[in-house]
Amino acid sequence: MAEEPHRKRLGADERREEIIRVTLELAARQGVDDVTTQDMAQAMGVTQGAVFRHFPSKDAIWLAVMQWVRDRLMAVLGRAAAAGRDPLDALERMFFAHIDFIAAHPAIPRVLTSEHLHARSSALRTLVTEIVLAYEAKIAGLLDAARQQGLARDDLDCHAAATLYIGMIQGLVLQSSILRGQRTLAAEAERTFPLFLAAIRPSLPQGDTP
Repeated sequence: MAEEPHRKRLGADERREEIIRVTLELAARQGVDDVTTQDMAQAMGVTQGAVFRHFPSKDAIWLAVMQWVRDRLMAVLGRAAAAGRDPLDALERMFFAHIDFIAAHPAIPRVLTSEHLHARSSALRTLVTEIVLAYEAKIAGLLDAARQQGLARDDLDCHAAATLYIGMIQGLVLQSSILRGQRTLAAEAERTFPLFLAAIRPSLPQGDTP
């Protein structure tokens, strides 16, 4: 009860972000499909009416969640890429920044792949599609730049390699979810990414060593 006056003083934007963060936390604990607005309200210590004052529906909350994810993930990836010495270094920094982001927000892959949410909201499905295609295009662009600079193979299919890049992240997340506690996302990422780099780099002439 002591925190209620403080909660009432939150501005509309702060309250919306609190709802989004709580929704992601609940989804990580109990799964996307089982999160209710009552769960959200209870976690924040407010009524369902307080939740619906900021969002007109549950679908609107999930759409806002995905917009929040898009904005923050793209900012994280943009900063990582900007720090790269060259296109391959930028790709590596983006890869591990993405892994760290998912580790901090484990519900995100579930939201991205939830058939339940996608069936309920065409707007959410469209947004997720746009995020994936934009991400793939960014990766393909860096791979093409690496190829032009001689850092990647001349015959590299940049779009196929970009698909593989994203697929690595998805696969590692799935593995981590299945093998809870047995393998960490960060450790598996450290083992996996060098294989990707080795596959896309130019072949060394016979007799040469790395």
